[in-house]
Amino acid sequence: MADASAGAGHGPSLRIDKYLWFVRLSKSRSIAQKLAEDGHMRLNGRRIDRAHAPVRAGDLITFPHIGGVRVVRVLALPVRRGPAPEAQSCYEELTIGG
Repeated sequence: MADASAGAGHGPSLRIDKYLWFVRLSKSRSIAQKLAEDGHMRLNGRRIDRAHAPVRAGDLITFPHIGGVRVVRVLALPVRRGPAPEAQSCYEELTIGG
């Protein structure tokens, strides 16, 4: 279901800025890119500072969002920015501390 290249046998991946935009967790790709480059995002618990960090199915993404912090688990890599129901099927929202 992903369009991006596979890295060293780790399976298909997608840039984190594209992923957040495709699944509608960011209003624009440039906003997602800035979040990543400013170091406000974590991928599997590690702070990232580049928008081209690869995201794969099963990864955890933690990022600031309106009203707090969001944690999502990547379920699938989308191939486009589709409608909201399609986008929401690509990730699972996790509750912090619950």
